Amino acid sequence: MNRIITISREFGSGGRTIGKKVAEQLGIPCYDEELINRLAEASGMSEDFVKENSEYTVSGNWFANALAGRNMYGHSPQDDLWRIQSKIIYELAEKGPCVIVGRCADYLLRGKADCLTVFIHADPEFRAKRIVEVYGEREEAPLKRVKDKDKRRKAYYQFYTDSTWGDAENYHIALDSGVLGIDTCVDLIKRLY
Repeated sequence: MNRIITISREFGSGGRTIGKKVAEQLGIPCYDEELINRLAEASGMSEDFVKENSEYTVSGNWFANALAGRNMYGHSPQDDLWRIQSKIIYELAEKGPCVIVGRCADYLLRGKADCLTVFIHADPEFRAKRIVEVYGEREEAPLKRVKDKDKRRKAYYQFYTDSTWGDAENYHIALDSGVLGIDTCVDLIKRLY
């Protein structure tokens, strides 16, 4: 059975960066942007649509998401993405050791792969500052953007997994990147792997 690291993360916490660094140092692939490309290709949907709908709900309201964009059979384009995304994640886990960032991989691979499940979080002010410095985001108040993205990510996770995103019992380890720093998080994950 292949050893997989799944990285769930709060928006702006550096989880993507941590995942890429861990994979690079372990010499294994990291799937994040590559997942978006594969999803877009397999679904026929644009990369922008996939990026915004394969990890986030339309709103932070679970009930509104249950009704959003459903056809007469009760399916939405987001449901189609979920099915395709699940299949791709299973295939990647079977292919070999890797790091998978986000997209409920921790839940999808539970009991199906040898996983080290990680949750990366940080103080909202640290994350707001980081999205401005690292991503150059200035469209709206950074703190509001961080909270909105987390709310939508949490609603997505709950909707498709019936579990609570960020709940410690869903992960082997939770790391505060704002306190520990990116490099310490990378070192800890590598040692646990």
